[in-house]
Amino acid sequence: MTSFDVTTHVRTELIDITSKVQDAVAHSGVSSGICFVNVPHTTAAVTVNESYDSDVAGDITATLSKLVPHRAGYAHAEGNSDAHIKAVLVGCCQPIPVEDSRLALGQWQGVFFCEFDGPRQRRVQVQILKS
Repeated sequence: MTSFDVTTHVRTELIDITSKVQDAVAHSGVSSGICFVNVPHTTAAVTVNESYDSDVAGDITATLSKLVPHRAGYAHAEGNSDAHIKAVLVGCCQPIPVEDSRLALGQWQGVFFCEFDGPRQRRVQVQILKS
């Protein structure tokens, strides 16, 4: 397994990490298999979505913020329950096929780190399994 750090700058943001994940695949030497991208944090997540138009990431974060508002009378004393809920909705791990030593993503797809309780220094774990 390999890992890399992600620095977030605001409370809620999606950061395209596709190139860093692809670098991990390239360095693994695996030409065919599966790449697991894991975020070991309870207030962050990872997803695969459109990377061509940055408005999509903005729409995702805006909609999640409407669905799960920051301050809505949650019981959790730390004040970040919304971030925990958003992380549950999006998920902490994404499996991505690897073909010809490349992530087998669609033309417009990218891998995004999802920050819901920033700014913070975060870690992303990448595990590539050979098929």
